[in-house]
Amino acid sequence: MRSSLVRQFGDPGQVIELVDIDRAAPGAGEVEIAVSLSAINPSDLIPVTGAYSARTVLPFVPGFEGVGVVTRIGASVQDLKPGDRVIPIGASGLWQQFLVRPAQWCFPVPDDIDNAPAALSYVNPLTALRLVEQLREHFGSLKGRSIGVTAAGSAIGGMLLRLLALEDVATTAIVRSEKSVNHLGDADRIIVADGDNLPPRLAFDAVLDAVGGTLAGALITRSVQSGGTFVQYGALSGVPVPQTAISGRPDVRFAFLWLRTWVHSAGRDALEAAFERSFAGLSNGLFASPIAATYPLSRLAEALAHQADPLRDGKILLDPRC
Repeated sequence: MRSSLVRQFGDPGQVIELVDIDRAAPGAGEVEIAVSLSAINPSDLIPVTGAYSARTVLPFVPGFEGVGVVTRIGASVQDLKPGDRVIPIGASGLWQQFLVRPAQWCFPVPDDIDNAPAALSYVNPLTALRLVEQLREHFGSLKGRSIGVTAAGSAIGGMLLRLLALEDVATTAIVRSEKSVNHLGDADRIIVADGDNLPPRLAFDAVLDAVGGTLAGALITRSVQSGGTFVQYGALSGVPVPQTAISGRPDVRFAFLWLRTWVHSAGRDALEAAFERSFAGLSNGLFASPIAATYPLSRLAEALAHQADPLRDGKILLDPRC
């Protein structure tokens, strides 16, 4: 079968190979899945660079998100059967034609959800839901709060703005270029800024940050009110949040959300409930994501180049079947 493979850390466009490998048979409690579509996310590419080398074992197959069809089941598997469509989570490996995964980490997909949205039902929707839940855990009721969202023009940024609109909060979309402004109809206010030109006198109860770097540092230092919270869930700038900014604001709770940590501690019931909300949000448009293109896995290099294009407008999907 065709698969991608990372044997060494480096530039994803240079070190991710396409290889032919043998299909593995599912063992007890496992299922084999024919992958229908998988997504390319920043979280797929960061481990390839070696950023998490201490907890990443080489070689590995990238891809944390996608949808597929159960083809074979191992002994003692009772809740899944061949032909079931599932979202397999819990580890990377979806950038290949067939995947073996424990049945307990596979979640059935409703019949009314097509493959393309199903392939995007995991990383962004569950991250967005968990971020809003963390705000509730900190504040209780969110009504009347002022919340800033960085990288608001991204797919997950749009999801967060739509989710927060349901909570009756005042949202500020923070973007780094004018290009993203037209996509932000759910925000109460839009600011084009980076860490060097952040407007004065901004005041937020909370900031949800996917950028890190100088922008995050400026927001913590100058814009989050005492008793508020700053939650980082990404670092698109490639630069950590300055430690001096965090330590300089002991009156602000700094938290980091890593979806994988929550997923591996939440338990099956909590994950099923989260996917139920995700699928509902896909059906009603709350978690809709624009798709820029779908590439066959055989054209992975083109897909990765498109993913890196700063003018890309939407998600990139891979079809491992071709």
